Amino acid sequence: MNIPASTYRIQFRNGMTFDRAAALVPYLQQLGISHLYASPIFTALSGSTHGYDVTNANEIDPAIGGREGFDRLVKKLQEAGLGLIIDIVPNHMASSLENAWWRDVVENGEQSRYARHFDIDWSRRLTLPFLGDDFDQELANGAIAVKPDPHSGKPTLAYYESFYPLAPATWQDRQEAVLQLTDKAKIAELHERQPYRLMSWRDAPRDLSFRRFFEITGLAGVRVEDQAVFDESHRLILELVHSGAVQGLRVDHVDGLADPKGYLERLRQQAGPECYITVEKILAKGEHLPADWPISGTTGYEFIASLSEALVDGRHLRQLRQAYESLLGKPVDVPKELRAAKMLMATRNFAGEATRLLQLAVTIAAADNEPLAEEALLKALRELLVAFPVYRTYGTTEGLPPEDADLLLKVADEVSQGDKAPDPEALAFLTRILAGEVSAAALADAASFRTRFQQLTGPLMAKSVEDTLFFRLHMALALNEVGAEPMPESFSPERFHQEMQERLERQPDALSGTSTHDTKRGEDARARLYTLSEAPESWAECVARWRLSNQAQVVTLEDGPAPKPAVEWMLYQALAGAWPTTLKPEDATGLKALEERFTGFVEKALREAKLRTDWADSNETYENAVLDYVRHLLSPDNQAFLQDFVASLQPFIRAGLVNSLTQTAIKLTAPGVPDIYQGSETLDLSLVDPDNRREPDFAALQQLLHSSAQADFADEAHWLDGRLKQRLIAAVLPLRQQLPDLFRQGDYLPLSATGQQAENVLAFARISESAALIVVTPRLVLQRLQQENWATAEIALPENLDGRRYLNVLSGEELVIENGLHLTEENRLAPMILLSR
Repeated sequence: MNIPASTYRIQFRNGMTFDRAAALVPYLQQLGISHLYASPIFTALSGSTHGYDVTNANEIDPAIGGREGFDRLVKKLQEAGLGLIIDIVPNHMASSLENAWWRDVVENGEQSRYARHFDIDWSRRLTLPFLGDDFDQELANGAIAVKPDPHSGKPTLAYYESFYPLAPATWQDRQEAVLQLTDKAKIAELHERQPYRLMSWRDAPRDLSFRRFFEITGLAGVRVEDQAVFDESHRLILELVHSGAVQGLRVDHVDGLADPKGYLERLRQQAGPECYITVEKILAKGEHLPADWPISGTTGYEFIASLSEALVDGRHLRQLRQAYESLLGKPVDVPKELRAAKMLMATRNFAGEATRLLQLAVTIAAADNEPLAEEALLKALRELLVAFPVYRTYGTTEGLPPEDADLLLKVADEVSQGDKAPDPEALAFLTRILAGEVSAAALADAASFRTRFQQLTGPLMAKSVEDTLFFRLHMALALNEVGAEPMPESFSPERFHQEMQERLERQPDALSGTSTHDTKRGEDARARLYTLSEAPESWAECVARWRLSNQAQVVTLEDGPAPKPAVEWMLYQALAGAWPTTLKPEDATGLKALEERFTGFVEKALREAKLRTDWADSNETYENAVLDYVRHLLSPDNQAFLQDFVASLQPFIRAGLVNSLTQTAIKLTAPGVPDIYQGSETLDLSLVDPDNRREPDFAALQQLLHSSAQADFADEAHWLDGRLKQRLIAAVLPLRQQLPDLFRQGDYLPLSATGQQAENVLAFARISESAALIVVTPRLVLQRLQQENWATAEIALPENLDGRRYLNVLSGEELVIENGLHLTEENRLAPMILLSR
């Protein structure tokens, strides 16, 4: 199989084209990258910023260079010896009239040849929730009229710039008469005769006839479980693989599919054994990928969670929590907060999906003569959805696999024992449906129920935790990351080592990411914010002082102060993570640039929390009050605060830079394939999307690489501009190509440090038959950086590592290690990577 030694993720669109990417190939080659990892390249909505809203899966997007541009990029990659991995989106396509398949469905309804391509409930008309208000209101306002299509001239229902085609039977043989319709009652009658129903976007959460991606009605679920749909939607993907242009596939949102295992088996069969396949899959703590999936692993969110085990000071986390709760004036009940967020999703944002499940349950109950009330079934269904601890189970039409059946029984038992326990008979009945324990007449409906239940638990979990709870609970923002647990209570290097050993055993070829287009903040912002766990009392004192300094900007509204103390805590912490390393309080231009980015983040954070404002119902008065507070923080006139903020931040910045190199060294050498997100080879202090999707300054990155070979760990400027991180990457990645067995299959051996500062060291070795690698990295250095001298630390080595000659990969120095490794003050801040062949 074509296993990458490393990958470099590039976000196409927003100015990034195939030709521009081709020009970067020499730079990637110099970094030591083996594979370019591309965001979706297929034709997407006009103006798409990300490419996940595909409109034509069998065309390479002309907006980024089309097939000719793609072929030029492939040629350039192949000449340089680099491979290509592309991001594919089997779960959904754009529900847009730009999508020819969707347009045909809109026009012809259930008679369309593509009617079964999309996951649509054809027991009723197709819902199109793209109006600003109800159809009748929009019609009365004159926003809806009959007009000819600008391209075909056929009659349509026109709504501003959208032209919804009419079913042929409703206008053929009387085209001119239909085009002349102006009477609103007759237009309404014409609308009633269509296979679709135009409706307000606000009604989508409760009343939708098609499966969508999460809560995005502009993305309709695709039925790739159907062989014909798979074949038609993967024709170009497989052509690119078979032609040798593409060596790997990243499968987006695999948990959205009806049958992930079945899909992956089909994809593996069609793509062939050499194709590298990974999946975007969020694993809960302790959860593992199904062992029978024919893939190399995940895209690596669980790797980020593992890194926190090594870099968070678990001993002081309790003090950080106490400081946060003291600010709130009450303790945080995490289970209660989690339940509230999930119940909000189940009853509001995904109410329609829950109703569809309820309808299926009622149908099965009738078939099996189960006299259960709808209200009891709905309550039991919601409790099951809310209680599910993982993204989903993987049942098929055949039933649940044993481990998932056990999980279901465990969850059902917990629900039955809870404070909000539903009717026991209703809960038992739903459990039987999911297990397939129904009559033969109800088996098909039970299979459908199981599939839709599994397709809902993932989005419900993601929107509840990542996109709600993580914007409500602000104790430690670095821990609020995709795939993480809300407000975890313990961290340990021992657990980190254990998880790396499991990674080697279970998915040694999975991607190891630290930043992606979906992470909540850049990897170096996260590394900096980890250091707050080392000095929680100092951080709390800073926040108290800054709040007092800016107290006059807090506005009292009817529903309370804006911002409240919890939001202030969040603002100062988020700002601390995003603050550029060299930004000075007097730099008005730099402050303005940061303000533009930061206010966008704050608006999103407030709305995602869904407490005092929301995407569906924004509270402009509240939002403006908080945004004005933020603008004041970053005003050049607010020098007293800015001077204090920047001065107080310096120890955290310095310790964060050490963490940055540590997590990079681990990613480059631990089990897994290191994935470098565009621009994160130097400092990535980005905020949540869209901030993290900005194009980096590639010209500056290339120029910096030319000078990084002379980067000096003793030079403060080289820490601050990120060149040390770039140098580290460029030094280690070539080794992964030279020694694939060492990094792919070499044993992972935790190494123990002794001495007064053993807690400040994380070390491990990778060992194969032909080589050995010792990795020694600093951790928890915030307090140590403020001391003049470092105490000793020693690392004992086993016999097969001791008494050997090693090359220091970063310094070029050769040394013989006898009787263990003795750490001196000179080598305590930078990672030490020693190679013996």
